Amino acid sequence: MHSFFESDLSFLLFLPTFAIIGALYCAFPRQPRSALRWLADVVVVLAAAVLSIVAMRWGFRASVGTGGALWKQIVATLLAYGVFLGVLAIALPLRAAWLRKRGG
Repeated sequence: MHSFFESDLSFLLFLPTFAIIGALYCAFPRQPRSALRWLADVVVVLAAAVLSIVAMRWGFRASVGTGGALWKQIVATLLAYGVFLGVLAIALPLRAAWLRKRGG
């Protein structure tokens, strides 16, 4: 149980931020709003969350140096946040192109 709090605390602390960013990703643009688009958005946000957890755990285990236990949390948090935003940043133009292709 102690290991969980050490390695997953970063994700739990950023969960509200991830939820807000994920909701904004799914909400905009407002149209077109189909079941397929909704499913694709949810899959992207879930993939971003899973990859964020993987990056966070890797960062927690890989961080070494003189920073101590706090440095491990900082590295893990930065990686988790960066990967989450990175996945959404990659998916955003892909989704826009997909929506243009389907709409026109």
